[in-house]
Amino acid sequence: MNIDSIRNGIVIDHISAGSGMKLYDLLGLDRLDVSVAIIKNVVSGKMGKKDIIKVDADIPVNLDVIGYVDPGATVNVIRDGRLIEKKTIGMPARLTNVIRCKNPRCITSCEQELAQVFLLTDAEKKEYRCMYCETKASVL
Repeated sequence: MNIDSIRNGIVIDHISAGSGMKLYDLLGLDRLDVSVAIIKNVVSGKMGKKDIIKVDADIPVNLDVIGYVDPGATVNVIRDGRLIEKKTIGMPARLTNVIRCKNPRCITSCEQELAQVFLLTDAEKKEYRCMYCETKASVL
């Protein structure tokens, strides 16, 4: 398999195997009119297997989404074919408009313009709860 290198863009690396498509969907990469490569189950010395996403455009990415799906992932910024910056991602303390509250009685269900805000309540369990009603977020 041959995946070309990119001149200007981002590479999301060290994604847990099988999580690449979740990131693709949550980041809205399907709406881009640029080349996007999703490489699944790549052999990795550190992780065993991993996924990689390459975007051939200099676009902003929501690091909170990446941290929510896979806090061990890294984001590499590529300019003129060279690595300019490598960002290590962690679990965000607060998620805004990334996931939706499933509680039908939550204020966000009837107040549509209200932001969907979830707070990290247990980092070990990767547990988030709605800021308004404290409903536990659905597991990915």
